[in-house]
Amino acid sequence: MYAIVNIAGQQFKVAKDQFLFVHRLQGDEGASIEFDNVLLAEDGGKFTIGTPNVAGAKISAKILSHLKGDKVIVFKKKRRKGYKKKNGHRQQFTKIQITGITL
Repeated sequence: MYAIVNIAGQQFKVAKDQFLFVHRLQGDEGASIEFDNVLLAEDGGKFTIGTPNVAGAKISAKILSHLKGDKVIVFKKKRRKGYKKKNGHRQQFTKIQITGITL
């Protein structure tokens, strides 16, 4: 059994007991959260496609930790003009574990 769900503006294919890194979610570590915007669900070869969401389907998950991703360096330069700008960015993520899929 798996489902395709929209979490924080991104679509993920999820299954039970799977770990995911998603964009930062509100909530404390150890808290349970539910996602109800399920786009597609599969159960034993039977597919259910939502228009746009599957009615009554929910994904339950548990927040494991909040962390930061790798640093991304943004470097801008123009030749022969002496123009250089260096900037860095670290995206904040939340690690979640899918605890159940209900249809």
